[in-house]
Amino acid sequence: MDTWKNRVDGEECPYIPLGPFKLRLPFIHYRFEWPDYLQGLLMCAVDLAAIPLITDALGMPFEAAMAIVMLNGLFYLTHHLLGDPVVPGWITPAIPLLLVYVQGFEMGPERVQALMAFQMMLGLFSITLGATKLANKVVHVIPTAIKSGIIMGAGIAAVSTVFKQGGKFDSFPWTITIAVGIAFYLIYSKHFAQLKAKNKVLNMIGKLGIFPIIILAVIVAPMLAETEWPTIEWGITSPNFKLMFSEYTVFGIGFPPASMFLSAIPTVLAAYIVLFGDVLQSEAILEEADEDRPDEKIDYDPNRAHLIFGGRNAIMSLIGPDVTMAGPLWAAMHVVITERYKQGKKAMNSVFGGSGSFRWGTNTGLLLLPIVSLVKPILGVALALTLIIQGFVSVRIGVLESKSQKDLGIAGVIAAVLVIKGATWAFGVGIILTLLLYGKNFFKKGGEDNPSDLFIKKQ
Repeated sequence: MDTWKNRVDGEECPYIPLGPFKLRLPFIHYRFEWPDYLQGLLMCAVDLAAIPLITDALGMPFEAAMAIVMLNGLFYLTHHLLGDPVVPGWITPAIPLLLVYVQGFEMGPERVQALMAFQMMLGLFSITLGATKLANKVVHVIPTAIKSGIIMGAGIAAVSTVFKQGGKFDSFPWTITIAVGIAFYLIYSKHFAQLKAKNKVLNMIGKLGIFPIIILAVIVAPMLAETEWPTIEWGITSPNFKLMFSEYTVFGIGFPPASMFLSAIPTVLAAYIVLFGDVLQSEAILEEADEDRPDEKIDYDPNRAHLIFGGRNAIMSLIGPDVTMAGPLWAAMHVVITERYKQGKKAMNSVFGGSGSFRWGTNTGLLLLPIVSLVKPILGVALALTLIIQGFVSVRIGVLESKSQKDLGIAGVIAAVLVIKGATWAFGVGIILTLLLYGKNFFKKGGEDNPSDLFIKKQ
């Protein structure tokens, strides 16, 4: 059997072929990267931020929500194990869209079934596109104005979720303000980029993504009396799988009715438009890394990725429906891993070692009660931070998706309708406006306008 030590420069990391997949096992097919594993131990705090989303949306106890987070964590491992060299995560921009949809159903079994139907359809739709290799064609046939509006609307909805009445900002106003301000400075400021280029400590802080901000929140929130100081507990976490299976899965409350699958279609399409952007981003980041590391051939296949995250969604819909969904990419950490990968073979032997070791680390961290108990009081802050950053990114990408001034105008209307009325209304309004304004040029980018008329320069 070929092992990672036998890899010839310029070739792929060794694997066992499994149809469209390429099985790679730790220590055998890739070198285990301890720095990334240790980082994963701590960054599991971000995974835990899903818990307040799940508990708020479904009325689920903390321990049952913890069980869903752990199941999702295990499925994160399937990406690198089956040949997808990414750090997978949530479909963050689509979370507010899904929340609006499921909140249209009564709290209890009905709402859980609505979530099941949505996630199952999203999973099967993704698997179908991956198996038929039609993903690119489906997304490209959607008019740019509608795509722009959906992505912008997802971003606005993400931010509004934090600031609406009863949102997380009401509970942690000062902590969220401080955390978001510092996070934006660390991630997007040119000034900090210049500083970290000259300072190794600041450079390391920059590479940790939002983790330093979460640790800061652990200290700041109790200091400002917005939460209690964490009580560190020792031992192993105790997720309640029995409760989750009996009250929040098809095995306990039954299969969703056909009407729920039909009503979920617009939200599924909206979520897919958003997640396809993550697929494109994954490919772009890996292509750049591949250029810097000629010693390893990186084989990223969007169709294989569709099969994997589609399968995750389909399975989770049955055994642990999750409002964060099973996404193809955790962009921030994927960038951190690939940046270290670019430093050379000594730093990281294979990109699979980095992405895989990181996700082994997050799974280990979810088992450790000291880590979970440390961040539990500020999970709402971590969630708010994630949503606001994602909102910033989504609105920016959504604007850049427009190819003309009319596109942007239509997109703005679609975004507003999406936030207020949901995906069904947004698609309906978008189709009508695009038809009225563009007519026979419905599928043409920017309609009949010249793309240069947008007067927005892409950075």
